[in-house]
Amino acid sequence: MSAADVTDRLVGLVAALRAHGVRIGTGESVDAAQAVTELGFTDRELLREGLAATLLHTPDQRRLFDTVFDLYFPHGVGAPGEDPGDRDDLRDRLARALADGDEALVARLAIEAVDGLGGYGSSPGADGWSSYQTLERLRPQTLLARVRDDIRGRGGADGFTDRLLEDEIRRRIEAFRALVATEARRRVAERRGRDEIARRAVAPTADRVDFLYAGKDRLAELRRTVQPLARKLATRMAARRRRAARGTIDLRRTLRGSLSTGGVPMRPVLRRRRPSRPELVLLCDVSGSVSGFSDFTMLLVQALHDQFSKVRVFAFVNRVDEVTGFLRHGVADPAGLGARIQSEARLTAYHGSSDYGVALGEFAERHGAAVGPRTTVFVLGDARTNMSDPNLAAVRRIAEQARHVHWLNPEPRSLWGTGDSAAPEYAELVAMHECRNAHQLGDLVGRLLPV
Repeated sequence: MSAADVTDRLVGLVAALRAHGVRIGTGESVDAAQAVTELGFTDRELLREGLAATLLHTPDQRRLFDTVFDLYFPHGVGAPGEDPGDRDDLRDRLARALADGDEALVARLAIEAVDGLGGYGSSPGADGWSSYQTLERLRPQTLLARVRDDIRGRGGADGFTDRLLEDEIRRRIEAFRALVATEARRRVAERRGRDEIARRAVAPTADRVDFLYAGKDRLAELRRTVQPLARKLATRMAARRRRAARGTIDLRRTLRGSLSTGGVPMRPVLRRRRPSRPELVLLCDVSGSVSGFSDFTMLLVQALHDQFSKVRVFAFVNRVDEVTGFLRHGVADPAGLGARIQSEARLTAYHGSSDYGVALGEFAERHGAAVGPRTTVFVLGDARTNMSDPNLAAVRRIAEQARHVHWLNPEPRSLWGTGDSAAPEYAELVAMHECRNAHQLGDLVGRLLPV
């Protein structure tokens, strides 16, 4: 590659990472360029590690980086230039490579598989390449027993060793599947442009994934980010509390004190205030896809427990129940929190769909004492009432009792008011905020909570 091409690829890599939320400054970009100069292109994996060391800040950014790196610094260009053979021959060679643990050969077979089985359109590869189509035709997951028997025949394995062997074979097959996806993405990027594929076809980091569309694996990844996010927010809130403790200038006392210095206010006098930790009430819709958003927020509040004088948590579907006990500090099981609330709390009375009107009314009647003049209330939910009465009077009553009420809605703002959404009606009574991912949630919690 020419120097101009290298520069273009490095600039594109940095821009793609920034577009996905990775903070990269000028100094880090210069360090990355220096790493490319020093490491060269002889060892692609060494270059990958060098750029990751200069550009990334947290481990959860690594998966995003690897995907983008493979687009801008691919292991090859174009087709392999050889006949991939038929499907059965490819499966035979893949089974032998998996049994041998030959990573280099497995990588070459992934390229051949996409070239021979992944093209679609009027002619192979004319319109594009598909990793899904490649894997459906090759079906590498069905090779597990064949590879296991091959390895057994060489050295033997039984009992616990046999189970470890199967786990290792599954790992090798998953690595092959990832290589196929990378190769198909590279081929498409050559045709449509690296920048477009980096923008449209690269999975974002966990904190940028929409709560409503996150699968089980991304939700599990999100739970692992709770503690780091909580530490960041606790530091931010403590700094705000320290600034607030200093108070504002007391003009009257400052002018009186300035009489001794000829009217020059040499020593400003501050109004001393005693900031108190806020009381927090969470009112969470735990039905359907919204439950992932509510679970994550409850875990975050649990991790921030020490920042509040009192925390009470209520969950609802079509009736409301207090679940504060499930979130005792340091006790809740992150993976099983939602299932435990669904099984042990009394959340439904007649069907399994959200009924905001009934739930909010029940909260105002039965648990109204939980809300006082020092309380900040966070309502978590998409405000979709399933065509039932939204019970605006109950929301108005809660807002009158509380210090602040904030409604966090995981749906895009463009969907508010569509279908059975009562978001615009609720937004007239309380502050409603779009909160689609963990990044937005962290910003909102840090900004909205009083000190």
